[in-house]
Amino acid sequence: MKNVEQLNGLTLAYIGDAIYELYIREYLINQGITKPNHLHKTATKYVSAKAQAMLMKAMLQDEIFLSEKEKTMYKRGRNTKSHTSAKNTDIMTYRVATGFETLIGYLYLEKQEMRLQELCQWCTTFIGEKYENN
Repeated sequence: MKNVEQLNGLTLAYIGDAIYELYIREYLINQGITKPNHLHKTATKYVSAKAQAMLMKAMLQDEIFLSEKEKTMYKRGRNTKSHTSAKNTDIMTYRVATGFETLIGYLYLEKQEMRLQELCQWCTTFIGEKYENN
């Protein structure tokens, strides 16, 4: 495989989207949610562009949560010009979500499994607390 750092931001986002979606699906099934309609509705709270943008913004608020390399990879994805348009959200939310997916894709392809697991667990906790309190 090519050097992961040389990959286009959208390529990293492409794999990151799939990896994060799979992580969330497995997480929800492990939580005992097994009905497909309920799984889909609940997963949307975690994987929508709006949710991913909210997660990314929260990560960036903590100055030391992400490494400089992770911030760079996020920015690469966020700043990449996409030839598709955002569905159900504004362009800035879409771009921040693309940056989130780029970061996930980067960690996955770099085989940084422990860090990827840590971020995904943080995301499920963050979203879970948000929806428990609303």
